Amino acid sequence: MNKADSERMAGILEAMGYCEASSELEADLVLYNTCTIRDNAEQKVYSYLGRQAKRKHLNPAIKLVVAGCVAQQEGEALLRRVPEIDLVMGPQHTNRLENLLFQVESGQQVVATDHQHIVEDITAARRDSSICAWVNVIYGCNERCTYCVVPSVRGKEQSRTPTAIKQEIETLAALGFREITLLGQNIDAYGRDLPGITPEGRRQNTLTDLLDFIHNVKGIERIRFATSHPRYFTERLIDACADLPKVCEHFHIPFQSGDNSVLKSMARGYTIERYLRIIQQIRKRMPDASISADVIVAFPGETQAQFRKTLSVIKDVGFDQVNTAAYSPRPNTPAATWSEQHPEEVKVSRLQEINKLVQETSHLRNKRYLGRLEEILAEDVNPKNPNQLLGRTRTNRLTFFDCQGPSGFIYKPGDLALVNIETVRSFSLSGTAVK
Repeated sequence: MNKADSERMAGILEAMGYCEASSELEADLVLYNTCTIRDNAEQKVYSYLGRQAKRKHLNPAIKLVVAGCVAQQEGEALLRRVPEIDLVMGPQHTNRLENLLFQVESGQQVVATDHQHIVEDITAARRDSSICAWVNVIYGCNERCTYCVVPSVRGKEQSRTPTAIKQEIETLAALGFREITLLGQNIDAYGRDLPGITPEGRRQNTLTDLLDFIHNVKGIERIRFATSHPRYFTERLIDACADLPKVCEHFHIPFQSGDNSVLKSMARGYTIERYLRIIQQIRKRMPDASISADVIVAFPGETQAQFRKTLSVIKDVGFDQVNTAAYSPRPNTPAATWSEQHPEEVKVSRLQEINKLVQETSHLRNKRYLGRLEEILAEDVNPKNPNQLLGRTRTNRLTFFDCQGPSGFIYKPGDLALVNIETVRSFSLSGTAVK
């Protein structure tokens, strides 16, 4: 979500006449788009701001902007801590960057953190890729997980209309993009705030309906979506993913803990048994689908036995990838006030153990690719080897292959290549294009 917001803000700045500086210490305007999911990311922001404050003392014309979730969380407190900041703006104000900078130009110090309805995005993002694009479909989150600060900084759920989403995708296709990823903090909640009920009494404008609606946009070869919530993940969605050829066989579904008591404390709204049934249903329809997840270790009160249940889930499911994190207390969340906080050494120990397991299971899962022919969408040149391209399988596994294919054919970013997989690692593959 933050990457997508950054691309949109970069596009606004370029439309205003700004161009990218050689480094942040050379720029006339510096914008930090921030994340507050974990404390270490937040603390980095203050370190960066300290350097910029010193620059601004020497050159008051420098404009300093803090955007994103830390900005929303801290608001005016940021100005008290770093008075050199010109603009503090939360995620819901991303599209207003130009107008807010005009206020700064008039001599104001601006704080834009009020919750508001997000107007339809009409800005042109400066995409980091010319092949794969993010497309926001729903902003905000209505969940109340006890560890998570996102609902308080990104606001309530606001779905874009299917027509607006399809128009953006059609524009991307016309520009040559081949793959899109639909984005939402809780993407399975898409459409809950939109009107419409079918004659059978089913809610219209679900994520399943959206996938069907956008599927036939000419020029788009692949469709992905993230991030899913087990509470709302339906069998109807699984069937649609299996039946729609462009929808990739990759699912990112966080489970957070393998213990039901911990899940209840987290207010996740499902049991681990419910989660495992989802995985079984996916693999029944798409046996080769890749499944990734998010996990939190050392949640307040988590026992060693409960932690071992999380390890067991990772072993039993055989995830392709698991993003792991030690619990980090966040402001204005219930879990941050609980007394059963784990010391740092417990967090580090559990994180190290689970990361070792994730690396092992990912490598084991990757072995199924060895000797197979995989369709790779080339995304870019390998920055470490200009003779190689990098891309991904439909199942989202990073893959490297030589630019030169059979009969001297030279592949370039945007091409689809059939690659024979010859080397597997924990988190990537390598091979040779054969077609």
